[in-house]
Amino acid sequence: MRNTFFHAVLLACGLVNAGSDPDLKSSSHPWPLHDDGVSKVVEWDHYSLKIHGERVFLWSGEIHYWRVPVPELWEDILQKIKAGGFNAVGLYSHWGYHSAADDGVVDFESGAHDFKPIFEIAKRLGLWVVFRPGPYVNAETTAGGFPGWLTTGEYGTLRNNDTRYTQAWGKYMTAIAEYVGEYQITKGGNIILYQLENEFGEQWTNPDTKEPNLPAIAYNTLLQENARENGIDIPTFSNNPNMWTRSWSHDYSGPRVGGDLDIYGLDHYPECWSCDLAECTATNGNGHHAFSVFEYYTHFQQTSPTQPQFMPEFQGGAYNPWGGPQGGCASNTGTEFVNVFYRHNVAQKVVAMNLYMLFGGTSWGGLPAPVVATSYDYAAPISEGRELGAKFYETKLLGLQLRVARDLTMTELVNNGTEYTDNTAIYTTELRNPVTNGGFYFTRHALSYSYDKDTFKISVNTSLGSLIIPQYAPPITLNGRESKILPTDFRLGSLHLIYSTAELLTASILDGKPVLVLWAPAGESAEFQLGGAKRGFTASRGVKIIPKTHGVVVAIDSVAGSSTVEFADGTRVVVVSRDVAYTTWNPALTNDPFSRAEDTVIVFGPQLVRSAEIKDRTLVLTGDNANATSIEVFAPARVNKLTFNGAVLHTKRSVHGSLLTSLPASAVTVETLQSSLPRLKAWKYSDALPERGAEYDDSRWVLANHTSTLAERQPDTFPVLYSDEYGFHSGPLMFRGHFSGAPKWVFLSVIGGAASGWSAYVNGYYLGSAPGKYVIGDLGINNLTLPIPASAFNPSTGGGGVLTVVADHTGKDLRDGALEPRGILNATLSSGEFTHWKIAGAAGGERNIDPIRGTLAEGGLHAERAGWHLPGFDDGAWSGGVVASPEEGFGGGAGEVRFYRTTAKLEVPSGYDAAVAVVLGAPESAVLRAQVYVNGYMMGKFVPHIGHQVEFPVFPGIMNYRGDNVVGLHVWDQSGSGSGSGDGANVSVSVELKVVAVTESCFDVGFDAGYLQPPWTQERELYA
Repeated sequence: MRNTFFHAVLLACGLVNAGSDPDLKSSSHPWPLHDDGVSKVVEWDHYSLKIHGERVFLWSGEIHYWRVPVPELWEDILQKIKAGGFNAVGLYSHWGYHSAADDGVVDFESGAHDFKPIFEIAKRLGLWVVFRPGPYVNAETTAGGFPGWLTTGEYGTLRNNDTRYTQAWGKYMTAIAEYVGEYQITKGGNIILYQLENEFGEQWTNPDTKEPNLPAIAYNTLLQENARENGIDIPTFSNNPNMWTRSWSHDYSGPRVGGDLDIYGLDHYPECWSCDLAECTATNGNGHHAFSVFEYYTHFQQTSPTQPQFMPEFQGGAYNPWGGPQGGCASNTGTEFVNVFYRHNVAQKVVAMNLYMLFGGTSWGGLPAPVVATSYDYAAPISEGRELGAKFYETKLLGLQLRVARDLTMTELVNNGTEYTDNTAIYTTELRNPVTNGGFYFTRHALSYSYDKDTFKISVNTSLGSLIIPQYAPPITLNGRESKILPTDFRLGSLHLIYSTAELLTASILDGKPVLVLWAPAGESAEFQLGGAKRGFTASRGVKIIPKTHGVVVAIDSVAGSSTVEFADGTRVVVVSRDVAYTTWNPALTNDPFSRAEDTVIVFGPQLVRSAEIKDRTLVLTGDNANATSIEVFAPARVNKLTFNGAVLHTKRSVHGSLLTSLPASAVTVETLQSSLPRLKAWKYSDALPERGAEYDDSRWVLANHTSTLAERQPDTFPVLYSDEYGFHSGPLMFRGHFSGAPKWVFLSVIGGAASGWSAYVNGYYLGSAPGKYVIGDLGINNLTLPIPASAFNPSTGGGGVLTVVADHTGKDLRDGALEPRGILNATLSSGEFTHWKIAGAAGGERNIDPIRGTLAEGGLHAERAGWHLPGFDDGAWSGGVVASPEEGFGGGAGEVRFYRTTAKLEVPSGYDAAVAVVLGAPESAVLRAQVYVNGYMMGKFVPHIGHQVEFPVFPGIMNYRGDNVVGLHVWDQSGSGSGSGDGANVSVSVELKVVAVTESCFDVGFDAGYLQPPWTQERELYA
């Protein structure tokens, strides 16, 4: 498609010669420059964002602080993000996490609820923040981030202009705006953009005819007004959920209908946001071929032509639903996806992109919605255990390139198609900067999903005219699912790169002389021409240097390792293979998010470089490393010493002036650390369901006495047995229905969300269970008619007793589904009647009694209410010994529930970072529910017959990596049909600790996290 916008620019401006002027003259600028009407610190136009007047390619990645409830880890994660070439981080907040109770209190103080340190760390590292407060965030978290108390129907249908809902969100959005306001870039901070709502494409009842949706427009208007009234003076933006809805763009609205935000954004997951691809057929279509790229350019030109093409969410991975494979579906969005799809977006002229997720973290406690199991690893570039793998390194290749290829902040799409090369299997898109004439040729297979290996030469336009490249090296290769960005007329200081068939990786300007790093896959060719260069020399073999009238051409038939070419003016170009590029770093010496070439150094070799600082003549590096590696550093000439994590490295100079040294292999490996971990053997256990007995005292429980409900789904029987109406919003629930007579059966209908389940007992007799299942769109309504044996009743009293139901609550659904209740829809006896019902949930109810871990960290199981999972609980009277082991197990079929406790002491050596997981094991056919706890945090829900996640990483700070830990395991037998006696298969769960990763590091996992692990207190006895 030929781009008429680009030609309009040329016509209006004449083609401005390449030079130092970074922008068009204002008198000839064909596109309006926008601001939010409050401040001009952040501006934007058709090309890109401008911050303090300078164009920005916004390269951001999402993290969720509430999924990493350990403030000490935030710096570790943000350092890795910065090292990966990102200049920003996306940040959702979570209304339900901060506003547990319907009392107007917003907690920004308790433990990780105070997340201001993230802004401070990010600013110190040189990262902007794209802040996304909601009020609705989705995020596959319970109720999409809404607090449970909002979902009862009392506040209407939500996400509209209902005054009840407005008053509720108004308190939170006011509080969050005041809390983060001082960190806006307009106040000297680093928050540059502020999202309102999320994936709310509701401006039109019909986007094609622009029929306005007035309640939605009024809602978005109110959100905007609230932000401005409470001091938000940076641009607001939307995150439109798909390309059809076209909501909230000034450009598309024409004469304003209202509700438009400052900047339009598009959300997209081309490979499906879930590992279960069937969840995405309605969005991506049944005919969508896996690994097919989408065309975004036309959508943006129709919807927001005077704004930068912005993707506030683009696929960084996919969540693993219930029943998904252990470890998720990393292959769907692995290195090939990163290579092709991210470059394709840039080719489509996207200049602001936030990867969702960059670090997913864990869905500890009650944070997941029913669609997702416990892990929120998301197959993200940084894993749940904070590890860096091939996907992170592949993402870094583009991130570092975007940092130095500043011409990409102002380009027009010139043309695209298969006519650029001598091979019609290759599709090329040409972008060009209308000021500098710098060009970028994006090449991929015409069929993006092709696994073919093709070679080609390409015709490019340069300041020397039209060239067919390569001129001397073998043809360019695209090996299967691969894409390449070929630059022309790239300038950096005195360097003028006429063209390159290898990709830009990074660059620094040291002592006024450029050092440019290019990369290509090992074994492939590379060729580049430097304009104005006189001659060059290299100590590397296989490098041909060809003098030309206009500079020097360098050709490499087969790239391997690292080859440096130095030119007469002091310019150095290093060509590296992908494996070397993966461990190439460009740390900044300042906290400027632009990371200018003059303020960086280049380091080859370590597994991670976190920071760099020049002190006198010493370059002080910090980072991580595990394997023995050589090190090469390009730094200013005055630097003659190197340290890495405080250790002095013995160096020598290369012929090109770089410093050469090495790092030894780590003394501690995964294997050696694994051998030092304790075996979990000394268990104690106790019966964990005393509530099933008729004699249990539930006098302190909440009386369920509501005779009506505002919920849209009305119960079939009364009183209302919806947990949210009585202040219990997360985790498993307990119900006790007192009844008269001697019924022969009970019918129960319980709603708990997909993958939920329940068990029922009468007077201590196990009646049976609904083990649960996971089906896309399933509401988790499980119905059973359960026979009640006559032996459950005392003949001398004429019957009567208590029906106990324990129901596993897997969170609230997303979007409109958040209003679906949790609890009992129908409880009907064959005879007799219920006299009253009692309900119990998390200790302390809505607000809970543990503000540090928060209301989402535990539910209403007896062990949770009594605090058996907490450090400091005295289990001295419990049964112990060999038979106490959960791996030894107990007889199944009787609906027994046990809680196991043990302690484990870890000793991760000082100077090492590590990731340790709890691994659970049971046959996939086992019908049970297990939850594992570490120091009071529920870290994993294990339901073998539904899901396959068995490995649950536990963060430092939740687990003491250098100290004692309390490990708890709740095992709930759901096997058997209910005979009152154990006649089923043995119920057993194995538990072990596993070292996931270990590196020698400056990050110390032995920090004191006692404040995050409040111990058991006697107050818990009130809820037992």
